[in-house]
Amino acid sequence: MIALLLALGSSLAYGCADFLGGLGARKAHVLRTVLIAAPTSLAVELLLWPFLGASFDAGALGWGAASGVASAAAFALLYRTLAIGPMNVLSPVTALVSAMLPVGVGLLQGERLGATGLIGLPLALAAVVLVSAGHGSGTARPSRTALLLALGAGAAIALQLVFLHQAPSDSGVAPLIVGRAVSSAVTLAAAAVLYRRLGSERPAYALSAAAGVLDSVANLLFLLAARGGDLAVVAVITALYPAGTVLLARGVLAERIHRGQLLGLGTAAVAVSLLALT
Repeated sequence: MIALLLALGSSLAYGCADFLGGLGARKAHVLRTVLIAAPTSLAVELLLWPFLGASFDAGALGWGAASGVASAAAFALLYRTLAIGPMNVLSPVTALVSAMLPVGVGLLQGERLGATGLIGLPLALAAVVLVSAGHGSGTARPSRTALLLALGAGAAIALQLVFLHQAPSDSGVAPLIVGRAVSSAVTLAAAAVLYRRLGSERPAYALSAAAGVLDSVANLLFLLAARGGDLAVVAVITALYPAGTVLLARGVLAERIHRGQLLGLGTAAVAVSLLALT
C-alpha cells in the first residue's frame, strides 16, 4: 500500500511538472525551459543527499548514468513526436509503451500478481491510454516516422524507470543525482549545438524552476515506490501522470475534459483500488 501511494504521488508530481513545463515552453524555446528546470532539479536532489544518503558505488553510477541518457533521449523524442502529431494518437502510444515495458520487465524478473492485480493491471493500462488521449478530429493518421518516434519516446521513458529500479536499493539518492547530472550535461550540449535556433525570448524562470522541483520529487517518489513494491504495478500507476496534467489544465486554464478522459479517470480509480488489494 505504501508503494502504491508513493507511485500515485510520483504520477501526480510528473503530471504537475509536465503542466508547468508546458506553460513555460509556451513563452520560450523548450530547451531554454529545460536549461532552468534541469539544474534546479539537480539542486533539489543534492539537497536531499544529507537526509536520504547516497552511495556512489559502481551500480549506482552505472544505472544512474544510464537513466540520465534515457531521460535526455525521452525528452528529445517526446517533443519531436508531439511536434509532428497528431497528438491525440501519438500521446497515448507513448504513454502505453512507457507503461508496458516496465511491466514486462517486472514480470520477467519474477514478480507475481494476485487475482485482483491481473484485473487491475490491464484496466490501468487502458486508463493510461484514455487519460492521455486528447480530443482530436479522428481523421488524421500519423506517419510511419511519427509512430516510430512515439514508440521510441515511450521506450526511452520506460528505460529511464527500469534503470532507476535496477540501481542498488541501498544507494540512496545517488542514482538520481548521477542521472540528473548526465541528462543536464546532454541538455547543455544540445543547447550549445542549437544555440542559434533557441530564439531571444526570455524563459519563464519561476515556472521552469517549479517544473524542475516537481520532476525531482516525482523521480524520488518513483524510486522509493519501486524499491518497496513491484515494478509492474509501480510503473503502470506512475504512467497515469497525464491525469494530473489534465486536471490542472481544467482547473487553471479552463480546458475541457473530454468524455474519453473522464472515462479514463474513472477507470484509473477502479484500477488503483484493485491494485491496492493485490
